[in-house]
Amino acid sequence: MSVICIFSIMKTLLIWSVLMVQLLKIGLCSEKHDQILSITPTTLEQVGILKNISSQYETALWQPVHPQYIKEETQVHLFVPANSSDTVKDLLQRYDMGHEVLLDNTNLLIEMQTRNDSTDPRSSTSFYERYHSLEDIYYWINRTAQDHPNTIKTILLGSSYEKRPLYALKLSFNSENKNALWIDCGIHAREWISPAFCLWFVQYALAFYKQNQDITDILDNMDVYILPVMNPDGYRYTWTTNRMWRKNRSISLRHSCVGVDLNRNFDANWCTEGASNDPCSEIYCGAFPESEPESEAVANFLRSKKDTIKLYLSIHAYSQMLLFPYSCTMDEAENHNDLLEMAQEASQNIRRYYRNTYKYGAGAQTIYLAPGGSDDWAYNLGIKYSFTFELQDRGRFGFLLPPSHISRACNEALLAVKTIATRVIEKTRATSPSSTA
Repeated sequence: MSVICIFSIMKTLLIWSVLMVQLLKIGLCSEKHDQILSITPTTLEQVGILKNISSQYETALWQPVHPQYIKEETQVHLFVPANSSDTVKDLLQRYDMGHEVLLDNTNLLIEMQTRNDSTDPRSSTSFYERYHSLEDIYYWINRTAQDHPNTIKTILLGSSYEKRPLYALKLSFNSENKNALWIDCGIHAREWISPAFCLWFVQYALAFYKQNQDITDILDNMDVYILPVMNPDGYRYTWTTNRMWRKNRSISLRHSCVGVDLNRNFDANWCTEGASNDPCSEIYCGAFPESEPESEAVANFLRSKKDTIKLYLSIHAYSQMLLFPYSCTMDEAENHNDLLEMAQEASQNIRRYYRNTYKYGAGAQTIYLAPGGSDDWAYNLGIKYSFTFELQDRGRFGFLLPPSHISRACNEALLAVKTIATRVIEKTRATSPSSTA
């Protein structure tokens, strides 16, 4: 090929490159990305259209969790894949629904979240400021237990649907019989900040016992059971296949749709208003209470320790809320005022120290009815101090909270845990445990 011919080809490619840049600038040709849209319907017609978009098109509803909760003047956060973008935006424009793009390119953010340079917590000071795969978390569990044999005990609660182990850690800083605190994380697969908090809490407890007065008082008076990933199958699926996955990965015998919402699968007004018996729904309650091996394993363990565990905490995301029973009914819990006072104090402390706002209240009254939840079930079991924390943020990043936000989010949650645990110790000081792990 002659030099002149090569020069001509290069000149043509350069012209096309310049033309493409200009087209991108004026919007005639634009690269589409997966996006998160914020939409607020103002009429009943718009509510109906938005319900249809979120259930009939290839989208993922972030907030609220199910189309049935969409209502007028309430903000909706919707994940829209690139291949659905034109269709969804055309419908929004046709029905005069404005929208805000919260995140323009979710793929870049996901790639950033999954980029790790080490799986060893001892090799980097920033280990706890990154997200970790399920395999990394299993390694962390084993490594942490090996490094602290006198303080940490690994407990196998059971196995997931796909036969992955459900490991909990027991933190016990002396041999005396004590009451206990339970913390579970990762019941919903896409809420990555949740398992990150469980790891954060353990490293904080190990590092600051006898250095920080609050955590020392708590650990001197309570053992702590921590389940870092309650939904290992779903969590792994978010790393390998679908970052937006919520449920576990069990297969329905009567339908091709996969997964049960583990936080609708407990025996607390099971499968009533606020849950669904449709296997394709994000809030599918399962075939029966504790039908899933994950929820059954947790329930069995809590039943075996119900006289010892005085405080139950379930860590979720997002929306910045401190919730307590009931979520399965509009009725108030017997000790509603105590729970409200604790949540209020925790919220005030977060605002004082971190200048961030957390709503608080009974679940059903604060957001919506959600039957079959683990916190309500634990409360009915007899654990009268039961809370669900919804961590950062309020929707700017949602389930895709950047790693740079982990430290702040976990420190806020840690402050809430310390505030509430301290009050529970005061209120239960007279009761002595009847069993030990």
